Amino acid sequence: MTTKKTAAEKTTAEKPAKKAATKKAAPAGKAAAEPATAEAAPARKTAAKKAAAKKTAPAKKAAPTKATPTKTSATKTSTATKTSAAKKTSAAKKTSAAKKANAAKRAPAKKAAAKKSPAPKPPGFAKRESRAAMVKRAHAINEVLAETYPYAHPELDFEDPFQLLVATVLSAQTTDLRVNQTTPALFAKYPTPEDMAAAVPEELEELIRPTGFFRAKARSLLGLSAALRDDFDGEVPATVDALVKLPGVGRKTAFVVLGNAFGVPGITVDTHFGRLARRWKWTTSEDPVKVESDVAAIFEPSEWTMLSHRVIFHGRRICHSRRPACGACPVAPLCPSYGEGETDPEKAKKLLKYEKGGMPGQRLKPPADFPGPPAPPLGG
Repeated sequence: MTTKKTAAEKTTAEKPAKKAATKKAAPAGKAAAEPATAEAAPARKTAAKKAAAKKTAPAKKAAPTKATPTKTSATKTSTATKTSAAKKTSAAKKTSAAKKANAAKRAPAKKAAAKKSPAPKPPGFAKRESRAAMVKRAHAINEVLAETYPYAHPELDFEDPFQLLVATVLSAQTTDLRVNQTTPALFAKYPTPEDMAAAVPEELEELIRPTGFFRAKARSLLGLSAALRDDFDGEVPATVDALVKLPGVGRKTAFVVLGNAFGVPGITVDTHFGRLARRWKWTTSEDPVKVESDVAAIFEPSEWTMLSHRVIFHGRRICHSRRPACGACPVAPLCPSYGEGETDPEKAKKLLKYEKGGMPGQRLKPPADFPGPPAPPLGG
């Protein structure tokens, strides 16, 4: 009885075990077909673990594979960002270097421009001045010129009104020096208007050839000599109206003769006078007649003749056309055009001409008070 109970008990005990094994093995598929024994349970568990491990293993292995592209992408992005930043930095450096190079190239140009640019105006000159201020400054300039050139004079050699008239006609488009070197032989052969009126044109032309434009000048001399002989009894008239009617005689020549041979006030507007009158803002006109009128309105007639000599002297010696010697100019503090020429004092001194530069003047027979040596004769 005991044995049978035991068997029944075993059978009863096995049934719940089989049910439990069946429940545990049901998810495993293949293991469910195997006998439900207590010994098979551990094997099923082991197989299930291995199967789970196999499924889990690819997942674990795949995880790094999936993560790898993410890291690679991030790496590429980082590299691209760095490359872009590097390019930008490089471009910025190149741009900066280019700017510096351009600045370096422009620097000499700016320095050169600074050297060429006019020097600042000297103190005491007003950029905008009234008519009264301009007139006052003009008179101050005349005073400075009078102190600088107390010996100012006509720079043509002459002994009478006829010689001065002829010399002035010859001075067109040449220097007074060349005229002075030419007239001694001319006046030796033709001392009077009558003598010159009777001259052979070819012989007269040859004598005045050194002054240039000798054919036209010869015609003028023959014409004015004949007019003096026929209309004025061989005498030079002392009025502007009469003088300008003579062949080759204009207002400039007329005022030279009137002011220096007859003591009649007049303003001589030659190229030097006109240039300086414009630089000093006495006038803005290029027309000699208008320049004469503008300047005559500033100064008294008693100053006209000597003012003309002083201005012309200054234009020939210091205030040159192309390169004025601003650094050696006594008028500089009063000049609105200061800086158009050389402002360095030492360099400016080298630009001075005639007696101001230690050289001879233009006259072979200068006045007694002339500070420079006389000019040499033709060929001397």
